[in-house]
Amino acid sequence: MLRGMTTVSFRADDVEQAKRWYAELLGVEAYFERRGPDGRLAYAEFRLGDYQHELGLIDRRYAPHDAGGPGGAVVYWHVDDVTASLARLLSMGAAQHEAPTERGPGFVTASVADPFGNIVGIMYNAHYLEVLDGRA
Repeated sequence: MLRGMTTVSFRADDVEQAKRWYAELLGVEAYFERRGPDGRLAYAEFRLGDYQHELGLIDRRYAPHDAGGPGGAVVYWHVDDVTASLARLLSMGAAQHEAPTERGPGFVTASVADPFGNIVGIMYNAHYLEVLDGRA
């Protein structure tokens, strides 16, 4: 039934500001944007990573409810160096949510709350690399 992750959506009060922050973090510009009826940027989407997964930023006004703080599912993005990636995120204004934690040989996780209230998980994942190697 579930065949793969397609789009992760993060919410922000100011999508324009979030778009700039994520463009700096990811090193790519959003490839798709949509404005709301008021002319403000309501949605921006990036494609990133080995499988061109989609990260969407959507205006919080369109959320079905307000959770009142960082929340939602934690999606872990594979990184080659959790410590270096965490340091970069913190230097950009993210707040540590979960310290680096070894989950077993070849698996280390950490997470931050971005400046817009979304949790971003990062993970060194040996299985991800095995799958990627199998693609070649």
